[in-house]
Amino acid sequence: MPCGHSHDHGGPTSGRPLNEGASGVEYSLYSKIIMDDVECLNEAEENSGRSVFKSWENRLDKEKFVVSDADEELLFNIPFSGNVKLKGLIVIGAEDGGHPSKMRLFKNRPHMTFDEARGKPDQEFELVADHEGQVEYPTKVVNFSSVSHLSIHFPSNLGNEDETKVYYIGLRGEFFEAARTGVVNAVYESRPMLEDHKQDVDGFGMKSDNAGF
Repeated sequence: MPCGHSHDHGGPTSGRPLNEGASGVEYSLYSKIIMDDVECLNEAEENSGRSVFKSWENRLDKEKFVVSDADEELLFNIPFSGNVKLKGLIVIGAEDGGHPSKMRLFKNRPHMTFDEARGKPDQEFELVADHEGQVEYPTKVVNFSSVSHLSIHFPSNLGNEDETKVYYIGLRGEFFEAARTGVVNAVYESRPMLEDHKQDVDGFGMKSDNAGF
């Protein structure tokens, strides 16, 4: 029997019924993904993994999906255009045994490989069959308060099938623009350059090789 209290003991955690008041505004983080740079390892069709990140209104669209290729594993590498405070996820999978059975999250690990994904995740969930987007998996927000890159590993499915199918991955949270670097660049540019000093010294008739720079 699962624990009735909120904290866990280091193992996978489960989902909870989605709040009735949930809206597309809360699940709009897909629009902050750098979609051209999304990687989905072991996808049967190239770039099909990107199609599962879509608007709340289109979450039940079953025409776009990703299916695993060589075995049941899928691994998503998802870069954001800023920093994200990730609060929860929704996963809509296949109507049969191809629905993912586990979800493992890793933060700020760009270009993660399957070998790396077998290490300890930042959080792991036991998934249930969800075909309507009615189950949310809440994150430990303290662990996902500053995420610029998210990796999602689905290691298995509910029916021990060769293929895992995902229709939709919803991401709930807050987005923060990346800090600008203009001020930092200006500081570097304002520093006197070595050649400038040599020219100044030469202007007084001194040889640059004796200037001590």
